[in-house]
Parts: sequence; structure tokens; C-alpha cells
Amino acid sequence: MAELQNDVFLRALLRQPTPYTPIWIMRQAGRYLPEYNKTRSQAGSFLKLCKNPELATEVTLQPLARFNLDAAILFSDILTIPDAMGLGLYFADGEGPQFERPLRDEKQIQSLSVIEPEEQLKYVTDAVRSIKQALNGRVPLIGFSGSPFTLACYMIEGKGGTEFHRVKKMAYERPDLFGKILEVTSASVIAYLNGQIQAGADAVMIFDTWGGALTPSAFKRFSQNNLKQICTGLIREVNGRVIPRVVFTKGGGQWLEGLSETGADALGLDWSTDIATARMRVGDRVALQGNMDPAILLTNPEVIQKEVGEILAGYGEGFGHVFNLGHGVNQFTPPENVHALVEAVHEQSRGYHAAG
Repeated sequence: MAELQNDVFLRALLRQPTPYTPIWIMRQAGRYLPEYNKTRSQAGSFLKLCKNPELATEVTLQPLARFNLDAAILFSDILTIPDAMGLGLYFADGEGPQFERPLRDEKQIQSLSVIEPEEQLKYVTDAVRSIKQALNGRVPLIGFSGSPFTLACYMIEGKGGTEFHRVKKMAYERPDLFGKILEVTSASVIAYLNGQIQAGADAVMIFDTWGGALTPSAFKRFSQNNLKQICTGLIREVNGRVIPRVVFTKGGGQWLEGLSETGADALGLDWSTDIATARMRVGDRVALQGNMDPAILLTNPEVIQKEVGEILAGYGEGFGHVFNLGHGVNQFTPPENVHALVEAVHEQSRGYHAAG
């Protein structure tokens, strides 16, 4: 495997000195790029693109050809695990991901079994291997998965973006059934992320997209405990290099202290959390990733530079910060604004790093 030429991202996640603040952006390979749309059209659908390792490699590398990003992220979807469990993932036009066979009865839930990544999700591990080879050590590769609670939300509701009444009803009324879903998905996430690490991922991220929908006590029971279980179960080192772990709970700013005890090396922040306050709260326990509002990228380079400056100043001097958006890049973002963002972070952040 080629030696990494740029490991600033990995060093920042592990709170080691860096010469500048590294940056990558969530959903950096996406619909805002014309070349992505062309490849997706060639694939026939989003799901077919995900399941084609050659095309997944192509779109993973597209943003790196345009922007001086410090990491690549595997092109895939957070719902590959429930799809591999037989729930029938599909994407309706304009409606996002849905499942043909959501979990609605006890027999269905009791029959769930842990996935084997090199069998049911070999197209993902093959894509990781292909991307690593194509990167040739240029920047680190991030692998990822949805969190058990977030996966359970989709698996029970059949789609995302709801008020999660079905999920919460089952969680409170039948904790045995809900616990079974979390147990199987947690074990599957561990196996899946370890499969990505063994295939070459340099860091892994767990997207707890819907964790913020829970009460504080429910979050601890139904999400935080499983996040800790996953971090404990992940491969820590490969060939002497530590594999950093990032946990991102959207809407989870009130639980940073608990999240910092999961075993994650870094916590992702959405834009509703003040980064200066977050740094004070977590201290030196974890690095922080984030957290510009993606809507800022719809403006112009001058506004972007100002907002970058405010976030960098909010985090302050020293290491342990990876610049990112507070969620995925909007599909209507002009690519030149992403270029302005990346350059602004690299230029403005050097003054906050005395050594690296």
C-alpha cells in the first residue's frame, strides 16, 4: 500500500500538531458537481452507482480533482446494511431512500441476522480497495456507516425524515424487539466498518443522523450505548497506524460530554452548536469536526471567507480541529464556492497552528 503523502487529516483527528486545519466536506461527491451527474446518469441510478466499484471509485475521486481536499470519503450510502438484510432499499424520485419491506412484525425482527461484509456487501469493500489503489497515497480514505439507531429509524419507518412515531412506539412499548434490532445492527456495523478498515479505510465515521430526535435519557439508551459498543469493537491499528473514529450525531450538541465517552477520537458538530463552547465542554478528550452551515456555500466567496474566519477563531489556536460543514453540501452549491471554502480554510488556519 502506498505511503500517505498527506496525513494532516488523520493527525488532526488524533489531536496531534498540524501545520493547518484540514478540510473535507460531507457529501463532497454529489449532485453539485456536473461530472458526478454525468457518471450517475451513466450508472442508471444512485443505487447502481453505489453498487459499481469502478464508478464509485470514479465519483469518489472527482472532488479531489477539483479541490485541494485533505481526505476522500468512500462513495456509498448509510443504508447498505438494511438493504443487505433484505429490506429492499430503493430511491423514489425526489423522495429519498425508502424500503419495500420495513420492519413491522415480530417474526420479521426475530429473523434478522448480522451481515457478512465480504459476502453481502462485497461491492463496498471492493470499492474501498479500488479507491485506495486509485488514490495511491494522495490523501486518507474515510469509510463510514449509519449508526444503529439511525438504521433502525429507516428500517422501521420505511423512510427518513418522519417524526419517528413508529420507532419511538416500539422503543418504549416493546424494548425487547427494539433491542433486538439495535443488537443486530450494532454487530453488523462493527463487522462492516472492520471490513472497510481491512480493505484499506484510514479512518471511519458513524453517521447518527437521527439521534437528535431522542430525549436525553432515550439517547443514552438507544444510541450512545451502541456507539460506545461499536467504537470498542473496531480495529484500532493497521500496520502500526491508528485508525481514527468519528461520531456525528446531528442535533446532538447537548450530549457532547456523553459522546466524548464513547471511544470516538473526534465528534462531528452540526451548525446549531457553537464550536468555541463545544471545545470548552469536551476539553482535550476528543477532536472536533465541523461546522459551517451548508447554506453559506450558496452565497459568494467573500461571505464564505468571513464565515470560515469566524469558525476558525471560535475553535482557536492549537490542533484537534477538522473543518467541515454541519451537514452535507447542498446540491445547488456552485463548485467555485467549494473551491473558495477549501482555499480559505487552508490560508486562514495557518495562523492558528504554531507548529505542525
